[in-house]
Amino acid sequence: MFSRRTAWKLAPNRFAEAQREMAAADREVLDLTVSNPTRAGFHYDQESILNSLTNPKALDYDPQPKGLRGAREAVGAYYREQYKEDIDPDSLVLTTSTSEGYSYVFRLLCNSGDEVLVPKPSYPLFEFLADLQDVKLVSYPLIYDHGWQIDFPSIHKAVTDQTRAIVVVHPNNPTGSYVSDTERSALNKVCREHNLWLIVDEVFLDYAHDGLPRPTFAANQDALTFTLSGLSKISGLPQMKLAWIATSGPKDTAQVNTALARLEVIADTYLSMSAPIQLAAPMLLEQRKHIQPQLLDRLRANLKELDRQLAIQKNCRRLNVEGGWYAVLRVPVTQSDEELAINILRKLSVLVHPGHFYDFPDDGYLIVSLITAKEDFGQGMGRILELLG
Repeated sequence: MFSRRTAWKLAPNRFAEAQREMAAADREVLDLTVSNPTRAGFHYDQESILNSLTNPKALDYDPQPKGLRGAREAVGAYYREQYKEDIDPDSLVLTTSTSEGYSYVFRLLCNSGDEVLVPKPSYPLFEFLADLQDVKLVSYPLIYDHGWQIDFPSIHKAVTDQTRAIVVVHPNNPTGSYVSDTERSALNKVCREHNLWLIVDEVFLDYAHDGLPRPTFAANQDALTFTLSGLSKISGLPQMKLAWIATSGPKDTAQVNTALARLEVIADTYLSMSAPIQLAAPMLLEQRKHIQPQLLDRLRANLKELDRQLAIQKNCRRLNVEGGWYAVLRVPVTQSDEELAINILRKLSVLVHPGHFYDFPDDGYLIVSLITAKEDFGQGMGRILELLG
């Protein structure tokens, strides 16, 4: 009756069942997996945000497949101010989310059964997006040796005649590792040699913990590139549903123009963007200057507290993290990560994510959110380290 592409296991796993048990028992839980900034105790400029949604022009229906010109110019201004890059508004296609952006790009590049290379570990959403577009995912590992690195021999081995693109997350979620300049050059070379596209997810790009901005791929001209980002992380406004695809590549190739023309048809088929959000785009993007300092302060404070607690014990350590909202803990392997996360939840009333949630290849990893309220984070980590000690 239903399509094979939606034949997922819908029954909750043991970890989800444990969370339901805690909720049913009305037990207070310290949530160290917080990903929703609007519920993490940050102060928003409420008046400016709400006023930006009352533009009378929203009463006029002006369907522009790529998105309203003013909204695309606001995205261009963001790149110009933040990264000193001149991004042509005509190279941008607005979407409601990066997930929708992935769907557009997969539809553009892949026939049924074609392959896309994705990093491992990484965020688990890729599997669902690929299933819905009849795309086959092939993973390539990120390896850890005094920091995270892309395993390029594995990428070369993974490329087949069915490979269409390489997905890169910059910085990766949850490892927090940016693509280095050397890795960027190597990725461009692989794409040129095999006629592949780069798909680069930059939603956490602005959150470098050392305050030093990393270059965006949105201006990458050494290989054909789709760069995805949006308001969800940039301005801490996931509910406003504004994201984009920036298309770039060698200036002397017609492929970029062809890709944009086809993306415009895909976008025109759905016309998913709402007028109020597009008209509010300049103000909503401007809100990053208000919310990002708060987020960065929280990230750094929690990371400092984590390091303080780790320094007084010997059993656990954290892996190096450069940016993003998460930290990876290396913990003793006495049971599966799922079992450990369930025990932590039931015994300590602390919620963390097991490493397998992000497709870590082995046990011994827990993932915690660094945007958790500081008091909750410190208290929760204290309980976890005491148990593991």
